[in-house]
Amino acid sequence: MKKEVSALSIGVQGVDGVVGGELKPPPVLTRIHSKPRRVLFPSLALTLWEHAYYVDYRNVRPNYVNAIWDVINWDTVEERLVKAKSG
Repeated sequence: MKKEVSALSIGVQGVDGVVGGELKPPPVLTRIHSKPRRVLFPSLALTLWEHAYYVDYRNVRPNYVNAIWDVINWDTVEERLVKAKSG
C-alpha cells in the first residue's frame, strides 16, 4: 500500500488528498477532491495541501510523502482495517 499511496500522492496536481481504505478487498485508493470514489471505511488519509508541508519541505512534495510514513500511527490504521473487514 505504501508504494501505491506514495505514487498517487506525488502525482496529485494542486490541492487534493489521498484516501486508502476498504470498499471491498482489495484496498481502495482514491483522490479526495478530483475524481472522488466511494470509500466506505477510510483507514488512512494524506493531505496534500501545501500548508501541510511547505515549512519543512518547501515545494518538494515527494520528500514530504516519503517522510510521512515515519509518523503515521500504524496501530490506528490496522484497527480501522480490522474493523472494516469485520463489518
